[in-house]
Order: sequence, then C-alpha cells, then structure tokens
Amino acid sequence: MTPTVGAGRRRDFPGWRMVWALAGTETVAYGVLFYSFAVFLVPMQRDLGAGTAQLSGALTLAMAVTGAAAPAVGRWLDRHGARWLMTAGSLLGAACVVGWSQVRTLPQLYLVFTGIGLACAAVLYEPAYAVINTWFRRERRAALLTLTVVAGFASTVFLPTSQALIDGLGWRSALLVLAVPVALCAVPHALLLRRAPADLGLAPDGDAASPGPAAEPGPGPSAVPDPPAAPVDPWRDPAVRRLTLATALEMLAITAVAVHLVAHLLERGAPPPLAAAAAGALGAMSVAGRVALTALAGRLGTGPVSASLLAGQAVGVGLLFALPQPVSTVLFVLLFGAGFGVIHIARPALLGSYVPAAVFASVSGGQALAGQLGRVVAPVAAGALIGAAGYGVAFGAVAACTLAAAALILSAERAAALTPERAAPR
Repeated sequence: MTPTVGAGRRRDFPGWRMVWALAGTETVAYGVLFYSFAVFLVPMQRDLGAGTAQLSGALTLAMAVTGAAAPAVGRWLDRHGARWLMTAGSLLGAACVVGWSQVRTLPQLYLVFTGIGLACAAVLYEPAYAVINTWFRRERRAALLTLTVVAGFASTVFLPTSQALIDGLGWRSALLVLAVPVALCAVPHALLLRRAPADLGLAPDGDAASPGPAAEPGPGPSAVPDPPAAPVDPWRDPAVRRLTLATALEMLAITAVAVHLVAHLLERGAPPPLAAAAAGALGAMSVAGRVALTALAGRLGTGPVSASLLAGQAVGVGLLFALPQPVSTVLFVLLFGAGFGVIHIARPALLGSYVPAAVFASVSGGQALAGQLGRVVAPVAAGALIGAAGYGVAFGAVAACTLAAAALILSAERAAALTPERAAPR
C-alpha cells in the first residue's frame, strides 16, 4: 500500500520530484544561457574584434526572441504540457552553446543567439511555472519558492565557474564544456516531467483523485476543477490585465537598476568594491524576499505582501538619494533587493487563481512577453534619462514604476475579489 499523509495525500507525490528536477535544470539553463554571457564578453571582444555594445546586442536579441516566442510556447504548454518542449529546448540550447563556441563574425553570433532565445523560451521559468500550476494548488507558493530560490543561485554558481573555465581552457573550449550540463538537462525533463496529475490517477498536491469524470484525464492540463469561472477571453479580465502591466513595470524597474546601479554608485564616490558588492547583494536579498513572501502570504495574502515589498523598493530608492554613503547603499540593497525577485513568485501564484488551468500557460506567455519588453526597453530608456537629466530622475522613474506595480497588484486583487466564482487561495 502506498503511504499517505493526511487525507489521500501521497508521500511520493511526483509533483515534488518535478519541482526539484526543474530547480536544478533552471539553475543550469539560467547560469549558462544567460548569466555566463557577462564573463565571455571580454575574451570575445579580443577574438571577434567587436565592441561591447555590438556583442551585448546578441543577448538583447536573445531576450527579445524569448519574449516574442512566449505566447506560442504558452499555447503549446496548455495543449501538450512541458515534457517534450523542455527536452527539445535543452538539446537546442546545448547545440547553440556549441555553435557559440565556433562563431567568427557578428552575424554568426547573432544567429546563434536567436537560437538561444528560442531555447530560453522553452526551458526557463515559463514552462516550469506551467508545470507547478498544473500539479499544485494548496502548495503552489511553496513549490514556486523552491524553484526560484534554488535557481536564484544560478549566477553565484556559473559566473565563477565560467570564469575558471575560461582561464584554464580559453573561452571557446569553456563553452564546449558548459554545453554538456545544458544537454544533460534533457534527461530529467524527458524522464520526470508529466502533463497532469490526472494522468496518474491523482489530483493536484498529491490528493487522491475524486471518482467519476473529474478523475478522468481530460483535454486540458488538469482534470480537477479550475480555480475561477473566468471570461471566455481571459484578457478581458481586469485582474489579468493589471497583473500583466504590473509585471512589465517591475521588470523594467529591476532591469534598469541591475544595469545602472554600479555606475551610479561610482559616480557618487562609492569605492568600486562597495559598488560591485551592492550589485551582487541584490541577488542574495531577492532570495530573502521570496522566503518572506512565501512565509507571510498564507496569513496576509500573496497580493498585499507582494505589493508591500514592491513599495519598499521605492522607499529604498528614496533612501539611496537622501542619506550619505555607505548607509544609503546598505539600506537600498536591503529594501530594493527584498523585492527584486518577488514578481517571479507573485505573478504565477496570482495568475493561477485568476484563470483556469487550461489556459494558464497561454496567458502566462503573454505576461512573459510584457515582462521581456520591460527588460529590453529598460537599459536604453534608463540610459536616455540618465544622459538627459541625471541619475536622480532615472532612479525616480524606477521608484514610480515599483509603486505603480504595487498599486496594480492590489487593484488586480480587488478586481478578482469582485468575481465570487474565484475560489482558489491567493
């Protein structure tokens, strides 16, 4: 007999095996396909004879392709699940990293990063969110926390690893080595990922499936009742639209800070080690913010806690300009960093309570596109503001974006609460 915990809950629930597998593969994918680019810039400049802006354009192109592909990826996930998409994405990503190691010209680099952008759309957070939304209800926040906290260390692991490989082997051979773990991610994707709990006779969270038609595998990714009775077109739902705009604004804000914080601190006279440490500490604080969100959301609600953390980012910006160094930088990192990764948990958790499971990935893909647009626009827009009016105005715009995102999340929750059919916990 299978051991159980509580009412019909399986201790060996495969959903948690998927979460842990995805946490590992997300760490590899983000580490190699995204973060490692920073340490390859300098050796590529020497070898390819190109400037920083030209080379960085390849990563910007990849981000744009990822965003453009997100809606189509979402529709695929709703119809077929993540298993073969993520398996193919891992193999494509590995092949593109191998191709990256062989580029000799800028057009070749841009072509390779178009492929990397497609691979990222297939293997980064969006498909993982769809898996968690399908396999979890009560424990969704805990599953999202596990995924994003582990993957949050991707830069911590892969930036020094990549640099060590470059120092020892050269950048081309280093990429060949890094292609191996990306390819190996295809193994857990193929072996562990499954489309829906109903396919195994289960309900989300490992509960025993109800007898009758609800336990039968259906056309959608989950056979249990969906959270809300949403409109035929989910994009007509004001809660969905407001959450989408909040996502775009928050991604714009955190990307602008990630790109321009070090330069601002150096201009204000901060020692270079402090400026670099502050930028790196934002990632560590983002983990603390995600843990705080998950711990408090059960009592206070995901929406209010998320909005508070995003509003705290605006307070951090104000303190950065109101107080002297180094106190201002420390407080800024604490407050802004705490909200740095909140949207990665809040968005899928809230969206899962706004729309039926059968369309979650499609809607999430549209939101991911909005978020990617924010990421693509942020460096250029913030740079233009800095050039025209200075860092104070640019960071003031960042604070305005985080406050607007906080207000939009609260407004989305109010709009959702006006629909009595919504029964899923937020």
